[in-house]
Amino acid sequence: MGATSIWHWIIVLLIVVLLFGRGKISEIMGDVAKGIKSFKKGMAEDDTAAQPEQGPKVIEQSSVKPVEQTGTESSKAS
Repeated sequence: MGATSIWHWIIVLLIVVLLFGRGKISEIMGDVAKGIKSFKKGMAEDDTAAQPEQGPKVIEQSSVKPVEQTGTESSKAS
């Protein structure tokens, strides 16, 4: 006689039906289904909107002068 015997599940199901009623449970399941459909539709719309046809972006660069070395190799070794 474990915690998940069939009788326990039947009693829990009976209590849920008594508390919420058969109509309320079907309304909740319908709302869940509508939410899932809306979520999938939103994800599909995001995928199509996120792929606009644009060319590659070009970043303008300015030339940089090289840095002159002021020290010698012997001063770096010490």
